[in-house]
Order: sequence, then C-alpha cells, then structure tokens
Amino acid sequence: MDLLYSLFRLLSGIGLFMFAMYLIEESLKNLSGRNFKIFLKKITKNNIGAAFGGAVVTGILQSSSMVSLMVLAFVGAGIFTMKNAIAIILGANLGTTLDSWIVATLGFNMDIEIIAYPIIFIGGFLLLSLGKRNAIKYLSFFMLGFGLLFIGLGFMKDAMELQVQTFDFAQYASMPSIFFLGIGFVITLLVQSSSVTMALTLSALHFGAIDFASAAAIVLGSETGTTIKIMLSAIGGNAAKKRVVLGNFIFNIIITLLAFLFLKPILHFIQEVLNVKNPLLALVTFSTCINLAGLFLFLPFLGPYTTFLTRFFKETNHTLASFIGDIKMDEPESAMELFQNEVEYFIYYGIVFNASMLQLEDDTEASNIRFQKILTQRAFHRKTQQEKYDFIKQLQGEIQTCYLLLRTKVSNTETAILNQYIVSVRSAMYAVKCLHDIETNIDDLSKSSQDIKFDFFGQSKVYTAALYKTFSTIMHTSENQHATKLNAMYLDIQTNYNHTLNTFYKNAQNTPLDDIDMTLLLNFNRELFASNMALLKAVKNFKLSDEKTLSFLEQVNDLP
Repeated sequence: MDLLYSLFRLLSGIGLFMFAMYLIEESLKNLSGRNFKIFLKKITKNNIGAAFGGAVVTGILQSSSMVSLMVLAFVGAGIFTMKNAIAIILGANLGTTLDSWIVATLGFNMDIEIIAYPIIFIGGFLLLSLGKRNAIKYLSFFMLGFGLLFIGLGFMKDAMELQVQTFDFAQYASMPSIFFLGIGFVITLLVQSSSVTMALTLSALHFGAIDFASAAAIVLGSETGTTIKIMLSAIGGNAAKKRVVLGNFIFNIIITLLAFLFLKPILHFIQEVLNVKNPLLALVTFSTCINLAGLFLFLPFLGPYTTFLTRFFKETNHTLASFIGDIKMDEPESAMELFQNEVEYFIYYGIVFNASMLQLEDDTEASNIRFQKILTQRAFHRKTQQEKYDFIKQLQGEIQTCYLLLRTKVSNTETAILNQYIVSVRSAMYAVKCLHDIETNIDDLSKSSQDIKFDFFGQSKVYTAALYKTFSTIMHTSENQHATKLNAMYLDIQTNYNHTLNTFYKNAQNTPLDDIDMTLLLNFNRELFASNMALLKAVKNFKLSDEKTLSFLEQVNDLP
C-alpha cells in the first residue's frame, strides 16, 4: 500500500512540476516575448553572439524547447540563417542547465515549500482579483508556476524517500550504464521536458536510489530525448527548418555518445579534479560541462557542419499556397489560371474555418476531392483554431503579393478580373475575422445552461450550415443562374438577420437575461451576419464577371 501511495505521489509531483514549467514558460513568453525576439535577432551577427544569446535567453525563460521553437519560426520565415539558428540552439542547451542549478541548490538544501505556499497564495489572489490585466495575469502565472515547481519537487522527494524505504533498489545497482541511458531517454520522451527528468534524477540521487554514475547516464539520455519535441514541430516545415532540427539531433547524439564513452573519466574529473563532492551539485556540474564542451566542440565547425546539412531535404518555396508558389510571370495566361485556383480555394478555406468555429459538420472538402487532398497535405484539420487563422492570414498575404506582381503583366481586361478576385480574397478574410473575433462568445453560447442562449446558437448553426452548403454548391458549379441565386441569398441573409433579432427581443421579454448576456447575443448575431454577407460578396466577385448583373448586389459593397 505504501508503495502504491508513493507511486501516486510521485506521479502527482511530476504533473505539478510539468504544469509549473508550463505556467512559467507562458508567463515569461507573454511578458517579454517581443524583447527576447528582438534580442535574438540582434545578437545573431556571429556564431559566438548567437550561442551566447541562446544561453542567456534560455537561462531566463528556462525552456530550451521554447527558444528552439522560436528560432525555428525565424528560420522558416527566412530571418535567421541556418548556421546562426544552430548556434542559438547549442547555446540554449547550455542555458537550460540554470534550472537544474536552482533545483539542486534551493530544492534540496532548504525548505523551499515554506516560501512556495505564500507565493502561490499571492499569485492566485492577483489572478482572481486583477487577472483581467495581461501584465498582472502573467505575473500571477509566474508566481503560481514558481510555487508549484517546488511543491511538485517536494512531492517527488517525499515519494522517492518512501520508495527507497520500501523498495530494494540494490538489485538494479549492477545494471549497465546503457540501461540508465535508455531510462533517461524514455522519461524525457514521455514528459517532453529534460527539467522534469533532472528533478526526478536529483530526487533519486539524493535519497540513494541510484548512484552518481547511473544518474549521469540518465541525464545523458535526456539530452537526446528532449530533441524529439523539436523534431515533431518541423514536420511539414520547409527544408531549412528540417535541417536545423536534424543538426540539433546529430549534435545531441554525438555529444551523448562521446560523453557516454568517456563517462568514468568525466565523473572522476568532476569529483576529484574540480572537487565537487556533493552528488547533487556534481550532477548539475556534469550536465553543464557536457553542454559547454559540446558548444566549444561544434562552434568552430559550424560552417562546414551547416554545409553538410544542406545535403539533406529538398528545397521548398516556403509558401502555403497550393497553386501560385511556382507561378511564372512570363506566362500570363497560365498564371491567371493558377491565381484563379488559389482564390477559389482561399474562399473554401474561409468556409471550412467558419464551419469549424461554429462547430458545424462541413462537407465543403467532401464535395471537392482536390481541395480535400490539399487540406490533408496542409494538415489543416489538425491545427488549432488560432493556427488555422494564422495560416489563412499568411496565405492571404501570399495571394496579395502575387496579385501585385501579376497585375503588371496582364491586359486591362484581365486586370479587371484580377481586381474582382482580390476583392473576393479580402471579403473571405473579413468573413473569417468576424467569427475569429467572437470565439469566446461562440464558446459561451455553445456551452450555456440558459435555454435562450443555447437555442439561439443552435438556430444560428442550422441556418448557417444551409447557407455554407449553398455557397459551396455555387463555388463548384458553372450554371448561368448564379446572379439570381446570389440576389436571393442576399435578401435571405438580410431577412434572417432581422427575423432572428425580432424573435430574440420577443423571447428576451419573457426571460430574465443579464445585460452582458444581452450584449453577447447581439454581438454574436451582428458578427455572424457581417461574416455571411462578406462570404456572399467573396463568392459573388469570384463567380460573376458580368458587371450588369451586379446592380442589386452592389448594396453590399460597403463591406470591407
């Protein structure tokens, strides 16, 4: 029973520690994200500066993964060269050891929980009372994270102490070092945090569950385990991002193998030459020395190393576009066709995004096999709503850039068509933005326990689902009656908006409703109306080329 209790306490400690690291990472990222990004951009003029910057930023943010992901984003955007990006990541590996020093010195040598409890109280109080202000919110996150970090560590320490008392670890003492190397890799692979692995290893070492050599092997395993998260983030990225990730992986593999081969001399050097007798401090010294040695070993050869990495992965055009990425401006006719295809699928993206925002079962891609394949290639459905929105925004930018280039290559007649297409893109983007801006309202309505709010949302969903289906049908058919249909849809959207509004006012007279709920419902209805009208305008400008048929629809031209 004691063994089971200690196991649950250990798992709770790991969970608290991981959650604490997340809170600290989120707080520092939001409090100082822009400043650190600017700092990273400034110090990448040379390899030493890049490595130093990576170490400093990671030492403050305490997340080498976060810094590495930030650097990968810069690489993908072409802001960082591959060489400087790798230098920053090498420095980040060193910077992350600062957390180990804090845990080893404070977490085991003093009762830090006495300080942690009041910090958590203050953080929680600030979050609940003043958390609407972003600065206070993320300061509260930091305080909560700091307190929970050491409470989680305390849980791990207590559990490990009880494990030592009730379980015979001596039977594992004779296991080879490679066994513990594998343990370090697997633990870090599962929890995706070398800091958690280090905290667990320090706890086990502190209470004698493992010896110094075994602990060092676990730490070595974690060096490679932590690279998997970064590798996953590069899936679907361009060649430069994949090369940086490969370079980081190869670096960690080489450093791990070299350190493992010379493990005994290194441990002897730390304990006897450097005279670090405290096993906890010796372990974090080992981690720091390994990463520092790796930095000194690779830094002089970054030029040839990055040249070697360029042999891997095929270059991509770095675009999200499916058609205009390889467009040839000296062939205007084919370029116009590709541009038309890109605009068509941009409108589809808008419909799919809005359908997912409203929690609709959209069949847009099912009715268009080609678009379904594109969605799969872009992993669109696996993205979060914010990632989808960012994707669509970037795609709009690529289409806009292509438009500016293409309009100088085509005739006046084709320029007029191009102008209609770009209006379609702007309208579709506006339709997406309308719903993105009321995401919290949608979430509130979809989960509300009040019938008037929940039913209002449900009725809006039913109407909008039918509307989107009609839009999709018009988009992939070529009949000549589109103008008549779109005119009818314009009247229908307007009528539905007024009808919904009047029905709501009648129902609200008989149902007690807070002022804020009244505002929420009216805001949702207005933004959904604006979004639907914008989508109508996007489809209209894409499908109708004869201006004489637009006299009625020009009433909606005041929309962005």
